[in-house]
Amino acid sequence: MIKTGQNLKQTQSLQQKLSPQQIQFIKLLQLPTIGMEHRIKEEIEMNPVLEEADPEQLEETVQENETDWDEKEEKTDELEPVDQHDEVDWDSFMHNTEYEGNNYSGMGGGNEEWKDLPDPYHDTLLEELEKQVSLLDLSEDEQLIADQILGSLDEDGYFRRDTEAVVDNIAFNQGVLVNADDIEKVRKQIQQLDPIGIASRDLRDCLSCQISNIPQESETRDHALAIVDSHWEAFEKKHFSKLKKRLKIDDDQLKEAFELIRSLDPKPGAVVHPDEDTQHYIEPDFEVYYEPSEKEGEDGEFVIRLNRRNVPPLRISPEYRQMWDNLKKNSKSESNDKHAKRFIKDKVESAQWFIDSIIQRQNTLMNTMRTIVSLQEDFFKYGEGLKPMILKDIAERIKMDISTVSRVVNGKYVQTNFGVYELKYFFSEGLETEDGEDVSNREVKNYLEQIIEDEDKNKPLSDQALTDMLKEKGYKVARRTVSKYREQLNIPVARLRKQIM
Repeated sequence: MIKTGQNLKQTQSLQQKLSPQQIQFIKLLQLPTIGMEHRIKEEIEMNPVLEEADPEQLEETVQENETDWDEKEEKTDELEPVDQHDEVDWDSFMHNTEYEGNNYSGMGGGNEEWKDLPDPYHDTLLEELEKQVSLLDLSEDEQLIADQILGSLDEDGYFRRDTEAVVDNIAFNQGVLVNADDIEKVRKQIQQLDPIGIASRDLRDCLSCQISNIPQESETRDHALAIVDSHWEAFEKKHFSKLKKRLKIDDDQLKEAFELIRSLDPKPGAVVHPDEDTQHYIEPDFEVYYEPSEKEGEDGEFVIRLNRRNVPPLRISPEYRQMWDNLKKNSKSESNDKHAKRFIKDKVESAQWFIDSIIQRQNTLMNTMRTIVSLQEDFFKYGEGLKPMILKDIAERIKMDISTVSRVVNGKYVQTNFGVYELKYFFSEGLETEDGEDVSNREVKNYLEQIIEDEDKNKPLSDQALTDMLKEKGYKVARRTVSKYREQLNIPVARLRKQIM
């Protein structure tokens, strides 16, 4: 029997919601120095109550905001705290304070007047190729094929599309019948355009095309072409002895051929214009230096500074405070006055929240950096001796959530006596040495990288040999761990590290 009817059920659940102030703080916290500079400029533009303060008058302004302003408001009860007698226009507030996640690059200053000018226009690679194709003596059918090839190039400039798919596409959309030989004929003509090797089928085809187009004939050029065209598998696996035997050449000749191949462009489609600035400069968020004590037997101290360059001190505009006073003196409760009071109230609250969020951000950043330094004193003193440390270690000490520490660490950099490091660099898991001491796995990786750099490139070390050398150093690691670290360092296996000396 099927039961019908309605049941009334009561459940209890616990939900956590972030206030607008908390959301604003979180978004400011994850910004680096350059991003913070831009964010403050945005807020000043959007909120007329907020303005830059003269550094010399900042202390006076802060005191004025905290005392005189508050005392006057307490007497009149006109400016009530948030969420009490008046309902705050949250949509308006969030519009003026919410950071939408724009990414700001670390590029340096420059002339402000030029910032709004558009970048110079450059033809795309496709446009440049289309211009070159138009100069070829192609029939109408061949032009259709060329358009299909150019439109099918991947980001590296390769034409990896199936030939039959191109034939079918031209037949279906253009009503023109072509065959695979026609496609290949046009493709080879496009390969000769600039950059040489564009529209190649694969790396081997690309390198062969570039070598063939070297104008000056030489023995080295012939050897390189023979290696790519006839002995590709041995070349990929670096079987040097086989290549020397098959080509009947010595070590010097093989090395010259290899150097020629290595000088070629494996990605002809990845073209960057010479006047395009592709460098991204890092603006450190912190400076940490160790100053030894001048007195013998006494420890020195760390100097930790938060980068506040181009981040001006802020205050609530005195002009708007005067405007507020004038509105309060007006006893008439006109509609326009109410709207004006409401506007000023919202803007003042928004400005104050923004200032408070910046102060909270600075305190959180400094607390995190001080804790990192206290846990990694040896590194900041000597540039080595990194200890195992995870986000939880910092979170527990500054009594904040791990996600908050993660936002502080992400994308932030510190300037030290030993270079600029991303804060993420100081976080790593630990390994135990033969002496029972915990060391950072980053230290093990650095030592592994040094071993491989110093190895005999004619006889590279295997992963097992690397494991044995690490154990001799006192690091207790398994071979599979060494393989994992090597892969994380983007270092190939021993066979592919082999070089002709």
